[in-house]
Amino acid sequence: MSKITSIEPFLKMAKRKRSGRPMLIPVRRDLDFKLDENKISDWNTAGGPVFTAFLNTFSAILPVGERFFIDSVRAYRDQITDPELKKAVSAFIGQEAMHGREHEVYNSAFFNKVPAAARFEKRVKRILDGFTKHSRPVSLSGTIALEHFTALLADSVLKEPRLTNGADPKYAALWRWHALEETEHKAVAFDVFEAVMGTGIKAYSLRSFGLVLATLVFWGLIIPVFIEALRAEGHLGNLKGWRQFFRYTFGDIGMLRKQIGNYLDYFRPGFHPWDHDNREYLKEIDAFLAEQEQLATA
Repeated sequence: MSKITSIEPFLKMAKRKRSGRPMLIPVRRDLDFKLDENKISDWNTAGGPVFTAFLNTFSAILPVGERFFIDSVRAYRDQITDPELKKAVSAFIGQEAMHGREHEVYNSAFFNKVPAAARFEKRVKRILDGFTKHSRPVSLSGTIALEHFTALLADSVLKEPRLTNGADPKYAALWRWHALEETEHKAVAFDVFEAVMGTGIKAYSLRSFGLVLATLVFWGLIIPVFIEALRAEGHLGNLKGWRQFFRYTFGDIGMLRKQIGNYLDYFRPGFHPWDHDNREYLKEIDAFLAEQEQLATA
């Protein structure tokens, strides 16, 4: 057996395997969940207050993150020659704009309870604006890395109904809608990256660097504010809440634990988001929309 001494054969093989992969065109959907802000701290009673605060903290950065994704992808739209990818980019922008809008409503209630989270959002915005201003390639690399994060979390929400069982229906619906649409468009930014950066060693190094950087920045920012949110709401020493949190994130439910392998797969030279093919969940969209329409008219 010959010894492989270069990464290039893997990259060439990945390019051949990727040819012919179908491209999903996302759909912009305008939903209004009319969240009850009084339930912001306990909307997920089964998950407990610590897990609820974790999701709330994650939501705090979503609007500024979505705008960062939009700006990063839009910067390269004129370089895209594939008409289907151009359509997908326009739909991606539309979906991300809707996600940002709904999470701004969500976050206003959270910020009222935890003012430190509002300061956290502004800090994240300054950091992301800095990347956008100084390096468009790094911004796009960070975008596809963070889209990988959100795609994995979305996959957990769709696969594991216990994450939102017993939760307030409106909050649960918002997270499920977001998960469905994140899944629907999870490859768009990645395909833009490959279209403009290619699939060679330089592009592979850039996207791998993006995930390392995104991981360090994301958790380095999230964890302190998560702890501050728990302190502000009086749950920092809530042992029962911490046990529930561990169960939901790293225990038998394992929202984070079960995605570690998929997270690391990103570093494989031939990786593409649809290698984790969970398109079967997208069949739920029509039924989900019909259910939301019934709830709105009830």
